[in-house]
Amino acid sequence: MCDLCDDPSLTFDTYLDRVRARLARERFVVQSVTGSRTSAEFSYTVGLTAHGLPELIVVGLRHTQAAPLLQQWSDYLLDESLVLPGETLLAGPYAMEAVEVERPADHLDVAVALYGDAVRALQLAWADERGRWPWQRGHRARRAGQPLLGQRAPWFCDEHRPDRLDVPPHP
Repeated sequence: MCDLCDDPSLTFDTYLDRVRARLARERFVVQSVTGSRTSAEFSYTVGLTAHGLPELIVVGLRHTQAAPLLQQWSDYLLDESLVLPGETLLAGPYAMEAVEVERPADHLDVAVALYGDAVRALQLAWADERGRWPWQRGHRARRAGQPLLGQRAPWFCDEHRPDRLDVPPHP
């Protein structure tokens, strides 16, 4: 998934140089982190900060599922609009809600290494195949779940959200 993971002789600084070279050609890149039995895998963008936007992160989905979602929403942010915390989005088979990440430095290592304290992030929390959100009872996620990396928008209230969304099954 990443050069740093695949090549143990590669230093973090050399890896950052490779990311910088890619960012000179591309508007952003997607970085993925493998999970374990106790920690959820996640993927996030690197490069949106340079455009004055928050980085995006998806937790609990495989890289092959998360990367296209991040690509879609990063392109949308860069070309069209800003996604706000609490906003509900549709991306392919997923209903998603943007949740502001409380401590981006805990999760977005590469972005923080490149941009420092300027990094802000939104987690794209996703509803499961039954339309249940990670904060709802019965939400189904992969083995380590889908932990939220921040608090949902304070003005957004569950009373206004149906218990389930009619979302098509995941591929």
